[in-house]
Amino acid sequence: RMQNSRSKPCSCPSLKLREVASMYFTMVAAFLVILVVALQGSAPRQSDFPYKVPLDPQGLLELSWNVSYPEQAVHFQLLVRELQFGLLFGMSDRGEFENADLAVLWSDGHNSYFGDAWSDAKGQLHMDSQQDYQLLGARRAPEGLYLLFRRAFSTCDPKDYLIEDGTVHLIYGILEKPVHSLQAINTSALHGGLQRVQLLKPNISIPELPRDMKSMEITAPDVVIPSQETTYWCYMAELPAGFPKHHIIMYEPVVTAGNEALVHHMEVFQCAAEFDSFPHYNGPCDSKMKPDRLNYCRHVLAAWAMGAQAFYYPEEAGLAFGGPGSSRYLRLEIHYHNPLVFRGRRDSSGIRLYYTASLRPYDAGIMELGLVYTPVMAIPPGEDNFTLTGYCTDKCTQLALPAAGIRIFASQLHTHLAGRKVVTVLSRDGRERQVVNADRHYSPHFQEIRMLKEVVAVFPGDELITTCTYNTEDRSRATVGGFGILEEMCVNYVHYYPQTQLELCKSAVDPGYLRRYFNLVNRFNDEEICTCPQVSVPQQFYSIPWNTFNRDVLKSLYGFAPISMHCNKSSAVRFPGEWEKQPLPSIAQRLPEPVPRCPPSPGPQPAAPVPLNLGQLRRD
Repeated sequence: RMQNSRSKPCSCPSLKLREVASMYFTMVAAFLVILVVALQGSAPRQSDFPYKVPLDPQGLLELSWNVSYPEQAVHFQLLVRELQFGLLFGMSDRGEFENADLAVLWSDGHNSYFGDAWSDAKGQLHMDSQQDYQLLGARRAPEGLYLLFRRAFSTCDPKDYLIEDGTVHLIYGILEKPVHSLQAINTSALHGGLQRVQLLKPNISIPELPRDMKSMEITAPDVVIPSQETTYWCYMAELPAGFPKHHIIMYEPVVTAGNEALVHHMEVFQCAAEFDSFPHYNGPCDSKMKPDRLNYCRHVLAAWAMGAQAFYYPEEAGLAFGGPGSSRYLRLEIHYHNPLVFRGRRDSSGIRLYYTASLRPYDAGIMELGLVYTPVMAIPPGEDNFTLTGYCTDKCTQLALPAAGIRIFASQLHTHLAGRKVVTVLSRDGRERQVVNADRHYSPHFQEIRMLKEVVAVFPGDELITTCTYNTEDRSRATVGGFGILEEMCVNYVHYYPQTQLELCKSAVDPGYLRRYFNLVNRFNDEEICTCPQVSVPQQFYSIPWNTFNRDVLKSLYGFAPISMHCNKSSAVRFPGEWEKQPLPSIAQRLPEPVPRCPPSPGPQPAAPVPLNLGQLRRD
């Protein structure tokens, strides 16, 4: 039902087991009706569900969850503050209501039901023959109705979404009128939306924090959120004069109460040390009034996105700031998402940095992997699944990394609007060894620094290969690499220790081979393409007629042509060596595709909804 999201088939239980299971789950369903009546009143403990996110802009639906890796399951708690006649909650590939995997609560005005459903390509709902959203209880409390349910990461059901690492697009819809059957629900007429989260949070133990730890808040100064859907707000802050070197060891969000659904993501950047001062500024990042010098504040100190919690550095390392060679100036950037166009909302959100003067053994560093920002890497228009790959080669790591290697503990993936999937793999001796970070449902609208489930050790001679997948079906001309939002990037900012001089390890296709491509296209096409040297690379790409031949030749060029390597120090100077016309790393053995593990269960539940006793639901 969903590309890249379906569980692979697996062995199903025998018929006898199924019959037993059917009886068992019928009893469970009957018990749940009693349970639901019995559970009126007390709200669940917050500690049971450590992760929380508002689903809708008004905050009427609040999702909390926990992850059980031993059970390979997610437990959800959905708080419905103003229940009308039910709701839909679920997951889909990119947040659409078609081909979605859904848990549905609905009422005909007298009786209420809960069931596992799926929607087809037209958005029509169907009861799932296998009920994999398992209702655990429903409780009324003063603040609203709590629904508790469970879902395994992967199931034997081809209609179900496969919950995996990375971004998950959650969808919700509110039923404002009674419905007499599941099939009567019209998803296109629903009041609904989507929310992106990282469901499978890493199970990381929190390191011990030092006694001399201090904190500093970098927050917006009581700004009025503009009454428009999207705003990027910039605010300049300053460290005290003579602030010595410290290590940042954790940070967490500070979100103004009532604005939880509006503050989409936040980042704190440090400015370039070569400027003695930066102008103060407090306003929209895209304003003509914003001083140009603020563009030199690009070194990420902290990044948070909705649904993320506190970020901890490993106990051996901290992110250095302050002291000589470090700028005192910081830029806070907040993305406000205000689709209901609220007016007059004031906000003082930001990020709280925790730091220590007791320096840890290692400075943490940030290294850029992927593709160089250059137009020689391009995506033809009308592509649904076009990949580009950037390399950090063995030659560069051999030269730039210490003999004991480095340890990657966190990663932030980045593309512009056409990005759909990003994967970085570690390769050693021609064999892929480990996935560093993978997001198969990546969204450019949800970028956060994610702690890795396990630290990745990288040694001299290793290769780090980053592949981005793009969709340009809505575009009529080629998309080239670059800084503009309609140009593309393919980057993985990896956070590691100990810090080295290597700050950028990226590649792009050799420009000479690209010129040969333009010449070839010119010879084999009727339309004249200007490939004169004075015409820019983007202009040459824009003039190509994108027939199958031109697309296929470009794909194969990127798959075999030599690369220009950027093996750069922090000063944007390359390490000494020959970096042009480098051969592509050859991979003799690739990692196998992960096979979803179906949960051990007594078998599928019968395809019948669970009746719920929720009393008379609200009529308008």
